[in-house]
Amino acid sequence: MISVQNLDLAFQTAAEEHKVLNAINFEVAPGEVFGLVGESGSGKSTVLRCIAGLYRHWTGGISVDGQSVAGRLTKAHHRKIQMVFQDPYGSLHPKHTVNTTLAAPLRIHSIGDIDRRIVEVLGQVGLPTAARFRYPHQLSGGQRQRVAIARALILEPSVLLLDEPTSALDVSVQAEILNLLADVRRARNLTYIMVSHDLAVVAHLCDRVGVMQQGRIEEVLEVPTLLAGEARTDYTRILFEASRRYDRSMASSLAGAAKTA
Repeated sequence: MISVQNLDLAFQTAAEEHKVLNAINFEVAPGEVFGLVGESGSGKSTVLRCIAGLYRHWTGGISVDGQSVAGRLTKAHHRKIQMVFQDPYGSLHPKHTVNTTLAAPLRIHSIGDIDRRIVEVLGQVGLPTAARFRYPHQLSGGQRQRVAIARALILEPSVLLLDEPTSALDVSVQAEILNLLADVRRARNLTYIMVSHDLAVVAHLCDRVGVMQQGRIEEVLEVPTLLAGEARTDYTRILFEASRRYDRSMASSLAGAAKTA
């Protein structure tokens, strides 16, 4: 379904070129949930932005359903792949109602029956019809993220790119959103790539995970293998332990692993 091969990306500053992705390789099967984890700045979200077409100056190969993502992207590509961002308040226009937000992609893609589709997708994400004419500031954080998910779903994509979709939410709301994403995936047979720094979130939803450090994938492993503590690399083992508990020695180990990589 999704193939990423030798993906490289660099950003040019006035002084130098800063490489942020280095030879990224992974495959995602249809219907699979693939996670990308790692510390802040490891390049996780950058990979998603390359797949979504938000960054275009990468080298290597990206294909979705056999079609290359390189070059000029069509409306069909954007309909097939949708993204849910980390901050639902920042990703929703403050002066647009939920109705306006959900109707916009339908109009862009010349899809009719707008009223029915909006009511239907609100129900699928667990929002009442009354939320349709509210503004983002009138909704809770969890409700705003449900609207963001509804916006991604309304074009009936086959792939969702999830960029830390629960990190801006309270812990109690995180579980609700994760369960919603799991239910939607089963109902629609979707393929997900989820970025997170939280291995507990990844373990809840993902089938496999790629562990990233400093723009590289250190290893790809099955989630049961990760939970069993059978990772191949020291960095993954340290990251897993750090997600279970925090102490100064663990933080020092992570910092040391980053310096020696």
